[in-house]
Amino acid sequence: MLRTLASCGLLLTLVLTACGDDDDVAQPTTTVAMSAASSDDATTAGCADVVAPEPRGEGAGSAPADELDPELTWTLTFDTSCGTFVVTLDLESAPETAASLVALTGEGFFDDTVFHRIVPGFVIQGGDPTQSGSGGPGYETVDPPADDAAYVSGVVAMAKAAREPSGTSGSQFFVVTGADVGLPPDYAVVGEVTAGIDVVELIGTLGDPATEEPLRAVVVESVVAASSAVGR
Repeated sequence: MLRTLASCGLLLTLVLTACGDDDDVAQPTTTVAMSAASSDDATTAGCADVVAPEPRGEGAGSAPADELDPELTWTLTFDTSCGTFVVTLDLESAPETAASLVALTGEGFFDDTVFHRIVPGFVIQGGDPTQSGSGGPGYETVDPPADDAAYVSGVVAMAKAAREPSGTSGSQFFVVTGADVGLPPDYAVVGEVTAGIDVVELIGTLGDPATEEPLRAVVVESVVAASSAVGR
């Protein structure tokens, strides 16, 4: 989103898609006030003082041909410079996207990436190795969300560009940090945070609401996919 912001700025009313062509999720309805001390306080609250890794090129892969076993519970564990959180994937809502994320995780695609967009009270967004807001894995999947899809705190969904059909996914994901951010059912819902929501909320304080840029680097150090029969 960083390149898009240079020409579009922060919108104060809800729009359905991002301005420009970068992968993105719609803007919040309002800006959220944030203390300038949040970045400094984060170190004692659990965030390590890290340097952002160098941007990488886009992926050049293809979507996985095999689906995930729907009889298993699939999770992604994100180890970040602010702590660990776990996402339980929703195979009913987004089977193709879930399979893609697991495959990309197995390739280390998300390791040493950053949250390139942080909007307090709205979303944190990552999954772009180029750190520009326009990168992806080199392919797309499509999982249109249900008409009643709700983007509430802890929901994980996929960012997309304005020109793309509903439910289009690459590798960029966002985690909702607001109670209910009022997005339309346009973004593939791939899962929810089932552990470590406090980490997500902490990361969500580390952005400038005016520019949507991080106030400090938040690095995804590694992502691990796992499956189990528990909870099925």
